[in-house]
Amino acid sequence: MEQQRQSSSRLSFLHLSCVIFLSTLVSCQLDYKYYDDTCPNLTRIVRYGVWSAISNDTRMAASLLRLHFHDCFVNGCDGSVLLDDTSTTKGEKNAFPNRNSARGFEVIDAIKANLEKACPATVSCTDILTLVAREAVFLGGGPFWAVPLGRRDGLTASESEANNLPSPFEPLENITAKFTARGLDLKDVVVLSGGHTIGFAQCLSFKNRLFDFSGSGKPDPTLDASLLQSLQSTCPSQADSDTKLVALDSVTTNKFDNIYFQNLVNKSGLLQSDQALMGDNRTAAMVQYYSKYPYFFSKDFGASMVRMAKIGVLTGQDGEIRKNCRVVN
Repeated sequence: MEQQRQSSSRLSFLHLSCVIFLSTLVSCQLDYKYYDDTCPNLTRIVRYGVWSAISNDTRMAASLLRLHFHDCFVNGCDGSVLLDDTSTTKGEKNAFPNRNSARGFEVIDAIKANLEKACPATVSCTDILTLVAREAVFLGGGPFWAVPLGRRDGLTASESEANNLPSPFEPLENITAKFTARGLDLKDVVVLSGGHTIGFAQCLSFKNRLFDFSGSGKPDPTLDASLLQSLQSTCPSQADSDTKLVALDSVTTNKFDNIYFQNLVNKSGLLQSDQALMGDNRTAAMVQYYSKYPYFFSKDFGASMVRMAKIGVLTGQDGEIRKNCRVVN
């Protein structure tokens, strides 16, 4: 009888620990060792695929990180961003935030193909995206963090939800609301914005700051004068410059570091939504902190990425393991 009570207590403790440890958005079926037996070479295969892609195109690191973000913020991390349009379903690739800008799909395809050879019908496209984002950051000089695995792939996509992704044109309070609706907080907004330490933006996404900010007929006053002059030269006020690319961090463009935050302190954030972090006392204090302490930015970035990768995941028997990341089985 005593043994039964002890066993029951242990189970209750384990259950309670599980509930406390993970957010309510995800079950306890995510596991750091999920594929250790079924696909032991998973990390090596993913890392090689990402390394190969970045070796051919340094921009790809930021593109792969962005894909993971755009996946998780649309109905949870379920690989929906990877699905192609079909005769009956519109995918997310042509939603406004993704059209002509989301890229890296062929990198995911290549990694998936290699994993299907090594361990068929085992690793989900969603877990691949999650690992790929970590490797892209790590290979770019950023932090390494452990990733709990076991996500399954969704069966649907939503163009309308993808059109509601956080936008560089939105005020900070709107962006924060979208984060909190997904179980994240203001600190996550600041930390994950630090992902803009790598990558590029099209002129269209910040040109509103350069010539007629908020209908004032003048540039955004929070933009550094010398940067403004450079950007006006690169992105003149004409439509044919809309798709030109400018580095989000012009100081260390391809290195994952904390210079992004130093840029914000110096009024050199490229996107309006980035520089807006200096317009709120709470977020400005965090920006100042991360601009001085790269170690803590790296540590917190990994923690925020783990939290984001738990948004609305499918586990157990929900969803499926796609054989081809572009189509439902």
